[in-house]
Formats: sequence, C-alpha cells, structure tokens
Amino acid sequence: MNIRPWMLSAIVLGCSLWTAVSGHAAENSSDAERAFKLVRAVMCESIDGFEPKFVSVAFSINAGKISCYTSFEGIADTTFVEHKWYLRDELVTSKRLTLKTPRWATYSSIQLREDDKGPWRVEIWDARNQMIQTLRFSVTD
Repeated sequence: MNIRPWMLSAIVLGCSLWTAVSGHAAENSSDAERAFKLVRAVMCESIDGFEPKFVSVAFSINAGKISCYTSFEGIADTTFVEHKWYLRDELVTSKRLTLKTPRWATYSSIQLREDDKGPWRVEIWDARNQMIQTLRFSVTD
C-alpha cells in the first residue's frame, strides 16, 4: 500500500483529535463524580431522625458512643465516601458509606472504651480516594 505524506498527516491528526476528545470526555466524567458538595460534617453523641444531637469537639468517655455525621448535595450518581477514624494518628476503623442522588446524609459511629481517651480525627474521603475534610475532637474523662 502506498501512503502519501498528506494521508499520513491526516491519519495522525485524526488520531490526535480523537485522543484529545476522548481524554476531555474522561475528565468531564470524573468532574461529574466529584461534583457533589459536603454541606455539613460534625461530631456528635447521637443521631435522632437523621439529625446530629449533642454536637461537640470534646466528649466524655461516659458518652459511650460517638458519631460522625455528614450530609451532601448535588450527587449526580450513586457513589460512596469513607469515614476513617484515627486515635493518636493510628487508624482505628474505616467505614464505607453509600451516597445516593440528589442529596444524602449518612453517619458512622464508634463505641468508646476506656483506652479511647485522647486526640481523635475522622477523615472524610471520596470514591476517587481524595480527602474532603478532617474533623478533630477529643475524648476525655
């Protein structure tokens, strides 16, 4: 087959344009995945009717349980977030939580033990493994 220089240029240009268009479409789809917005993230002692109760940044060990409440809006497709719970910079547990369209509230909880006193944080991560927010709090006597 005899390919003329102008044909080769047209093929290369066509492939380049296809790659650029395909890449742009992929970028837009991942933008859509992360288009949701975290509207509220708090630490609390309990959840009642999907609303956080006794919101604080310092909790008594006597509370018995602590929850991380998060609410989102602008969710285009069902996805998930993770709540990663750390005590003194050591991962204690990670909870994967589903988010559904168009807005969703969810929470994760831990039961407190005597050894759980100290500085804590919960990191909120999206499905693309990017951190959205960190909540810091303490458990005391």
